[in-house]
Amino acid sequence: MAVAAVTTEPLDRQLPMPFHPPLPTPPTKKRLPAGRPRAWYVSHNRRLKAMRLAIALLDSGVYQPSSAGNHRIRTTAERLGMHSPSDTTCRMVRALIRYGR
Repeated sequence: MAVAAVTTEPLDRQLPMPFHPPLPTPPTKKRLPAGRPRAWYVSHNRRLKAMRLAIALLDSGVYQPSSAGNHRIRTTAERLGMHSPSDTTCRMVRALIRYGR
């Protein structure tokens, strides 16, 4: 009985693969309660967006609000497939990063 020769190198000699953390998947959407004023829905959605962006920035290694400029936040939003956040939302993201420490 012939045995096939294995020609692979040992695991410790192989080059390591670069690690890229997976992008967070968007949460499943639920209907919002009816009967609230429009301002409530706007602020609620803004808070959700700011939270998602803050989590994505923290996962990518941005731990200081000073290193989370508007351009970096908007680039992260584009990478996640979100619409570009407003200046107000960018301020909320920095506040979440600041107070989450």
